[in-house]
Amino acid sequence: MRILDEIYLRDPCLGTRRLVPLLERDYKLQVNRKRVRRLRQIMGVETIWCRPRTSTPDDGHRKYPYLLRNLSITKSDQVWCADITYVPMPQGHAYLCAVMDWYSRKVLGWALSNTMDGALCQRALAGAVAQTNVCPIS
Repeated sequence: MRILDEIYLRDPCLGTRRLVPLLERDYKLQVNRKRVRRLRQIMGVETIWCRPRTSTPDDGHRKYPYLLRNLSITKSDQVWCADITYVPMPQGHAYLCAVMDWYSRKVLGWALSNTMDGALCQRALAGAVAQTNVCPIS
């Protein structure tokens, strides 16, 4: 536990997956992830890492009503939807925006960026319009 505390003070961003090889290499300790995790829980130590906060609404943003509740979607290109998700990477994460056809669930266009801004969605929508040469029926 003393060694884990020293390592945590040096680099609080190391999790159990990176700690086990480090303990074997530098300290010649044979431990598994479950033991390291249990010892860290006893010590009250948590890994510090930046979690993307994509679902917390801002105070100034208003919530819009769901407009498709009573709409029967019967054909392709009637309704499109967009979704943003984050993709974990070794040095942080990237945001992926996909535009899909609601009827066929086909991905029509997508864009990838390291920032979540309006330009990301605009690029995905422009890619979908360029790919299909149509816009959804309004």
